[in-house]
Amino acid sequence: MAVLKLYTYPDDILTKKCEKVTEVTQDIRTLLDDMLETMYKDKGVGLAAPQIGVLKRLIVIDDKVTEDGIPGPHPLFLINPEIIEKSAETIVFNEGCLSVPGQCANVERHARITLKYQDKDGIEQILKAEGYLAVIIQHETDHLDGILYIDRISRLKRNMIIKKLKKQGDC
Repeated sequence: MAVLKLYTYPDDILTKKCEKVTEVTQDIRTLLDDMLETMYKDKGVGLAAPQIGVLKRLIVIDDKVTEDGIPGPHPLFLINPEIIEKSAETIVFNEGCLSVPGQCANVERHARITLKYQDKDGIEQILKAEGYLAVIIQHETDHLDGILYIDRISRLKRNMIIKKLKKQGDC
């Protein structure tokens, strides 16, 4: 497995919509493994393909955290994920993002979702998620459509985050 380059705001690749994966090949499985390695290295809980410069509908997630704060391993590999149901009930979660380093903000998301996706073997799966896992999935699927969490907050809060990123030299 390899650690891949992470793209950060304001890179244009993060605003692009991803293409569907037409065939689950060994190259796709290797890319998913590399994405997982990259996510673990940066202590993330989710990573979408555009964050490593690949415009394909691929996500890796690991919402399990050990006692010492290190994620995993309890990986989910999501190929062509599609949220097919969303609860009317919402929750607010303080979100961060590997592509928006050092920043976070409260984002309102659906409390429960149902997700259709293909696993690493190309087999269609259905996953019902709630709470933290539902938030991670919504955050990562947004990436596949060129949406960052900062696009879901007020203009004032977004501008404050962008100003902080510029001050840090991250954009």
